[in-house]
Amino acid sequence: MTYQRRESHLNPNGIIPMKNSSTAPAIFMLMLCNTVQLRAGEPDHLVFEPPRNIARGKQIVLISGDEEYRSEEACPMLGKLLSQRHGFRCTVLFAIDKEHGFINPNENANIPGLEALDTADLMIIATRFRDLPDDQFRPILDYIKQGKPVIGLRTATHAFNTQSRFGDYDWNQFGLNVLGEKWVNHHGHHGKEGGRGVIEPAHSEHPILNGVDDVFVQSDIYTVKNLDESQAAVLLRGAVTVTLDPASEIIDGPKNDPMMALAWLRAYDTPNGGTGRAFATTAGAAIDFESDDLRRLIVNACYHLLGLDVPTQADCEPVDEYSPSFFGFINENDFFKKRNMRVKDFALGSSANTIPRESK
Repeated sequence: MTYQRRESHLNPNGIIPMKNSSTAPAIFMLMLCNTVQLRAGEPDHLVFEPPRNIARGKQIVLISGDEEYRSEEACPMLGKLLSQRHGFRCTVLFAIDKEHGFINPNENANIPGLEALDTADLMIIATRFRDLPDDQFRPILDYIKQGKPVIGLRTATHAFNTQSRFGDYDWNQFGLNVLGEKWVNHHGHHGKEGGRGVIEPAHSEHPILNGVDDVFVQSDIYTVKNLDESQAAVLLRGAVTVTLDPASEIIDGPKNDPMMALAWLRAYDTPNGGTGRAFATTAGAAIDFESDDLRRLIVNACYHLLGLDVPTQADCEPVDEYSPSFFGFINENDFFKKRNMRVKDFALGSSANTIPRESK
């Protein structure tokens, strides 16, 4: 099919313009950052405080950092949604260029601010093949040792790729050990075939599925073969579709027989002998979150894992304009340096424009 690209153009300096408003909270002016070469007073992470009248006293940390699926766009959107509409205090972390301080998804060894996990009630992780220093691995390890809840999006099945044995933990098997699956393969034809969520009848009444009727993703269906379904509640199967059009039909044939697990809930074993709970979905590219029901699925999973009653029909409308980029690797020299995307560009009241399709 032919896609209509949203209007978004690089200016003569190679920087994608931002849409800003005067409503950005003053709290961001007070953030001081010293882990990389940032401008004076410039934040290296975001904190979205909920309105006082709906504050729930729970903190969620969202960790972006992947080269392909634009988690740096999806995580701020989710953080705003979860804070401003659902009352959770949300901290959003980014892969930050060590030398220049801009958001650089190709920088795989620096995600500052992970110490926010020390007081977090829920971690949402969307990283891909990160190789972090020990001081950044520490808060993640401490978090999962406590058996606190985890939501893994898309590439979290292969969140890390490293020789580090910090804490004597096998970071390369994080996805398998916590979420129940690791990177295997694309089951759908990547970039050609989409996927539709099909509710698993055995768990159709699960509260995470409240108001979830039609999840459609363009990022294709992953192969899932290691998940022990006798120890997990599969909520959605992923039906491969003929094209990336949300109206596309489901492929009839062996590719969907059986259908791969698309979203599930399971218990995980902690490194020190305890247990925790995890929700995982192999959906989760930024463009996948154009699906209202995928956003609602994640909102519902947050309520459930935090021990709260899941709304019957959770509000999942993005707080600011959400115009996500299409997925794909961007290996052009200095692309992200020229784009010069800064953390503050995702503050409340601001929306980053999509990356032009021809830049892929």
